[in-house]
Amino acid sequence: MSRYALKIEYDGGPFNGWQRQSGQPTVQEAVETALRRLEPDMPGIAAAGRTDTGVHATGQVAHCDMAKDWTPFRLTEALNWHLKPAPVAILAAAAVPDTFHARFSAIERRYLFRLLARRAPPTFDRGRVWQVPQPLDLAAMRAGAAHLIGRHDFTTFRAAMCQAASPVKTLDEITITAHPAPQGTEFRFVLRARSFLHNQVRSIVGTLERVGAGVWAPEDVKTALEARDRAACGPVCPPHGLYLTDVGYPADPFG
Repeated sequence: MSRYALKIEYDGGPFNGWQRQSGQPTVQEAVETALRRLEPDMPGIAAAGRTDTGVHATGQVAHCDMAKDWTPFRLTEALNWHLKPAPVAILAAAAVPDTFHARFSAIERRYLFRLLARRAPPTFDRGRVWQVPQPLDLAAMRAGAAHLIGRHDFTTFRAAMCQAASPVKTLDEITITAHPAPQGTEFRFVLRARSFLHNQVRSIVGTLERVGAGVWAPEDVKTALEARDRAACGPVCPPHGLYLTDVGYPADPFG
């Protein structure tokens, strides 16, 4: 058996998340179905992150074991052929050692959240950004985000169904930038950490939006964090503005 890493891009809108579920369309099922067109006995694949329903990816990573030796180019081309017409693409494939694991070998994950602040709903980006009608204060959101950087107990910002063994995580980066959009502004939130809790990114962005809208003060984010209480969190924003953009490894398998 030979092991391959796959870099995967997908529109999460039509899928019930990454992870295979009986009777529901998932990204994992789409990729495994394409792989089994090449090798019917191919075992299941593992991914770096189990994205939720509606969440997109531009840099998801999974690994698979194949009985046949494939060149990365041929494997990529064959999979993309069999993935049609699903909104899923294999951006790259790479031969990796048997010790490589898409999830457990990862040392960081990076997410992007896109928030469109304008009164008119999105047309071209419908289903790919979260739209709010009011303008937002960039400086206030950055001040609120600063309280979350570092190692903390993120109980406030985890889903009640989160299965992580501990709520303690180290958030290495939150960068918020503003970009002109027709009749509004697009705010982009980049969050980076070794791993995230279930709904952590969406809970953080939803809370920071309240700061930007002036409903919360930046210091209220610190108060919510220290409460270690899910009830202290701001609203959880919808999934369709969220993208898994990059997964880091000690050695880049696609480099």
